[in-house]
Amino acid sequence: MKAGARLGNGTERHMMSAAQKSKLYEQVAERICDAITAGTLRAGDRLPSVRQLSTQERVSISTVLQAYVHLESLGLVETRPQSGHYVRRRERPRPAEPQVSRPATTANPVSVSALVARVYRAASDRRVVQLGASVPAPELLPTQRLGRELALLSREASDLAVEYDMPPGCLELRRQIARRSLEWGCALGPDDFITTCGASEAVYLSLRAVAKTGDTIAIESPAYYGTLQAIESLGLRALEIPSHPRHGMELEALEAALDKRRVAAVLSVPSFSNPLGSCMPEEHRRRLVALLTERDIPLIEDDIYGDLYFGPERPRTCKAFDKEGLVLLCGSFSKTLAPGYRVGWVAPGRYRERVELLKFAQTVATPTLPQLAIARFLQSGGYDRHLRTLRRHLSAQLERTTEAIAEHFPEGTCVTRPTGSSLLWVELPTTVDALKLHERALEAGISIAPGPIFSAQPQRYSHFIRMSCSQPWSPRIEAAVATLGSLARNLLT
Repeated sequence: MKAGARLGNGTERHMMSAAQKSKLYEQVAERICDAITAGTLRAGDRLPSVRQLSTQERVSISTVLQAYVHLESLGLVETRPQSGHYVRRRERPRPAEPQVSRPATTANPVSVSALVARVYRAASDRRVVQLGASVPAPELLPTQRLGRELALLSREASDLAVEYDMPPGCLELRRQIARRSLEWGCALGPDDFITTCGASEAVYLSLRAVAKTGDTIAIESPAYYGTLQAIESLGLRALEIPSHPRHGMELEALEAALDKRRVAAVLSVPSFSNPLGSCMPEEHRRRLVALLTERDIPLIEDDIYGDLYFGPERPRTCKAFDKEGLVLLCGSFSKTLAPGYRVGWVAPGRYRERVELLKFAQTVATPTLPQLAIARFLQSGGYDRHLRTLRRHLSAQLERTTEAIAEHFPEGTCVTRPTGSSLLWVELPTTVDALKLHERALEAGISIAPGPIFSAQPQRYSHFIRMSCSQPWSPRIEAAVATLGSLARNLLT
């Protein structure tokens, strides 16, 4: 696009509310962002001047300035003194990607809880720069809108709000989730879902429904430490399956493992796994479901990051290919709307009755008000608009963090290239001890997640770390990544 080309439709923007005006700069920024994504605007192209864009968009100069500041914070635009605004160039080549993981082929008891507790003790300390916890920043979430919904509901439905919402949970929310299931490639109804206290409880209940103490669960490697803790607490064993940094669980390795030993269930995060950020191709998902259906093995599918895709469309779930009810699909709104609301859900297929009984026995009910508030937000159509903005932020933050790692970390560092979510799996030179790096980073006021908490195998991933890009890019974040790189270089010897 030429500098003078029109970016908007020129619609008059007068007599609008203060709330509409406050979002106007985001609309201007979104059109520029779309032009960059489409390749119409390329790295190094000069953008229209502030005055020129103000005239084209029929908005105030202050609105254009806000839009450009917003684009700068996303890492898409840079300001050159006495020259103007330009599409930002990537200064350094991307680091190489890690190789396919190669865990041991034995099923292991899990004992990571003590280490996880030690690592995450600092996660709630606001003085620490949070590069470890996978929690979206409040400023990226519709907190005020959800707060208003809660306030209204507490007045309008005060009696309902204090009652137990017995399993299967809030019907209004289950209806909204069922409508969204069409986008996942499914055609589920409200009665297919049970609401839970976050995805963690959904996964935990699913494990209890399909396995008993001493059973083996096949999981990706590396695996989310919360999954490992659930397996540990239930007295199960973990069989770690090699995983590709882009495509996820290696199906040939899984099939070979299933041929050798009895597995009670497979637990997988096909869409943007934690910590790899891998996304299993659709054909692999189809093959995975077919492989497990042939052996009558249930699949627990954790889809908590499914809505955080950066591509043109949402990945279809494995549940979309399930004809026998063997897939227990789990999800929540913790990574997209409100972590503290603890609202999740599970579609357990043929295990529905068992999961519902376990839900009642474990927590009786999911809190009512947060479910109703999220149901109203979904019904209003605000969720999809919010997701589009959130995905742009996360994509830009991943890009900026990757560039900073390339600039500041030791030579030979490898980084994953996720196409969704907010996580980077970073492989450091083998002499860098991730636990020591974690300790020294905390001393410098920085939190990271060291690799050993992502495996049941002792000393596995000892030179890996997981970094979260869920906080908006800022000078403070940039300085923290630079400091972390310096600490890693100091540990080389």
